[in-house]
Amino acid sequence: MENLSDYKEISDMIKASGGDAFKRCFQCGLCDIVCPWNKVRSFSMRKIVREAAFGFTDIESEELWLCTTCGKCPTHCPRDVQQIESGIALRKIATEYDILPASAAPIRGISGSLTGEGNPFNEERKKRADWAKELGVKEFDEETELLYFTGCYFSYDPRLKKAAIATVKILKKAEVNFGILGQKESCCGESIRKTGNEQLFKKLAYQNINTFVENGVKKILVSSPHCYHTFKNEYPELMGNFEVIHISEYLWKLLDGKKLKLQKEYNKKVTYHDPCYLGRHNGIYSQPRQILKQIHGLELIEMEETMENSLCCGGGGGRIWMETPKGERFSDIRLQQAINAGAEVLVTACPYCIANFEDSKLTVKGGEQIEIKELAEIIERVI
Repeated sequence: MENLSDYKEISDMIKASGGDAFKRCFQCGLCDIVCPWNKVRSFSMRKIVREAAFGFTDIESEELWLCTTCGKCPTHCPRDVQQIESGIALRKIATEYDILPASAAPIRGISGSLTGEGNPFNEERKKRADWAKELGVKEFDEETELLYFTGCYFSYDPRLKKAAIATVKILKKAEVNFGILGQKESCCGESIRKTGNEQLFKKLAYQNINTFVENGVKKILVSSPHCYHTFKNEYPELMGNFEVIHISEYLWKLLDGKKLKLQKEYNKKVTYHDPCYLGRHNGIYSQPRQILKQIHGLELIEMEETMENSLCCGGGGGRIWMETPKGERFSDIRLQQAINAGAEVLVTACPYCIANFEDSKLTVKGGEQIEIKELAEIIERVI
């Protein structure tokens, strides 16, 4: 174990990195009780907090990198310890000294790709809008009402491109005045910030903020809850103030305003998964369900652990870029919960959730019998 005090006083370093709330912990253990990791292995956020408070943090420990920032423990903490911010403070220190365990080593390559190409896939920036080439989507200008910020996964991932295409078809059907920025976009930076790389986050954020301002962007539509959370809650710290709306909110607005009509049937049993960064972090629970309930023939059923208690898919906090051993994947448990509920379709509204559930389909018994859909994909089929 490398004691961080060998570098500098741990209390000073944590405070400087934004984790001073560690001091408030009185070791009640509620964080451990609600943490999803304890469904698959032994993990103690309480222990991490205690060790940090006494300067005994093992900077090389894999445990610093397990937290998915799902938001469950802060909602139950009676002392406002701010476990997410405090955990990120420790990651900032590890990042500063470039000390990463093997499980977190992929972050180095991800950081290089984000720096060079503005996305985590090491794909060329100039290909960011290739998914939209055949759709007649215009480039955003000052006369455009709404920017559709596609995001990295929806721009590059073959599976998620389908959801981006569905979104564009919906917007065109509703005659929305929208455009995209294509290669002018950079990653929102949310996940790399959660790994402790504050400098790279700010670089990406300032690139986007400057691009938005230069192009006259005022209103931004996003499909990713991670983009939503960052633009809405974190960019204002950097003087980036824009109206931000998630696709689930916008679809409900279009339906409620009679801009869209659900004309076709969808005769399937559907269950909805609440993404952490849409639900617990931003309080959006009702709109996706209201939309699904409007669809003719669709039977909406609930899994266990829904809404505020929704089980994390395992992709937040930069974990989407790290390998999780079979037997420890939250998405496997969640997919099984959907199957147990009798669902034919598991629908959600987050690219990380979609990616993880599609992977789980390959390993969970009976996974082949359930479809994984992004909310816009279902709506596009029934309008």
